[in-house]
Amino acid sequence: MSCSRSYLRVACLLVAAAVLTACSSIPLAQRQAAERARFEAYAGKPIDHFTWFVNYDGWEPISPDQLVLWTDINQAYLITVFQPCTDLMFAQRIGLHPTASTVYAHFDAVHVDRWRCIIKTIQPVDYKRMQHDLREQHEAQKRQQQAQKTDSG
Repeated sequence: MSCSRSYLRVACLLVAAAVLTACSSIPLAQRQAAERARFEAYAGKPIDHFTWFVNYDGWEPISPDQLVLWTDINQAYLITVFQPCTDLMFAQRIGLHPTASTVYAHFDAVHVDRWRCIIKTIQPVDYKRMQHDLREQHEAQKRQQQAQKTDSG
């Protein structure tokens, strides 16, 4: 009897997890689209290559064929890769093997699990301006909330 109750509990937990995952997929897709649009808005014209001499500071996948790569705290690049590049959105880590400390579009690749995803375009991101604008937007929202509290109180 206790064995069947254990199976019933596990089944209920799996159903609950599936329902929560299905419900949360819509906001996640919207957040991903907003994140992609934000980076694309601050991305410059495509460049042929960029150079850096140390490890990259971080990266973030923003679509199945795009990622943002930080070479330092304020320098970011929007990298678009040719399809297919399976699992980019779910990768835990990536590899980037530049040619003599320089990453070239149409030549170098982002390595994701077993995939070698050739770089299609590289766009510098004005990350400092993006952060500045986000801070200003956040401050404006705070002021608006303060004004609403003052008006209603």
